[in-house]
Amino acid sequence: MYPLEERTYKFSKNIITICQKIPNSQINNNITNQLVRSVTSVGANYREANGAISRLDFRNKIHICKKEAHESHYWLNLLLDSNEHLRDKIRPLAKEAEELTLIFGEIVSIMKSSKDKFNIQK
Repeated sequence: MYPLEERTYKFSKNIITICQKIPNSQINNNITNQLVRSVTSVGANYREANGAISRLDFRNKIHICKKEAHESHYWLNLLLDSNEHLRDKIRPLAKEAEELTLIFGEIVSIMKSSKDKFNIQK
């Protein structure tokens, strides 16, 4: 398992654990459902990227990882604002979502610049 695969898996697992502690309400349930979908998509798409059949396929999956990590950060911020009793547990997860967004963004950026550098067709 690649270190980033392990990191995204642990991130998903930690989110699932915290979502199980969120009080049931219509609003919390909607937020946690969206969060679980986006966060598990990060890890699943990263694993798909590692098995990509082409450079374009890899780049597309990494771009999805970035978008889903960014979306996860949004849902985590909503949970932070609406579940003050869990702030200490949610805040590090929001930071991790932000870091993963930056990591995947950097991978996309490096791929774009290497394509431009070697004048590879889009």
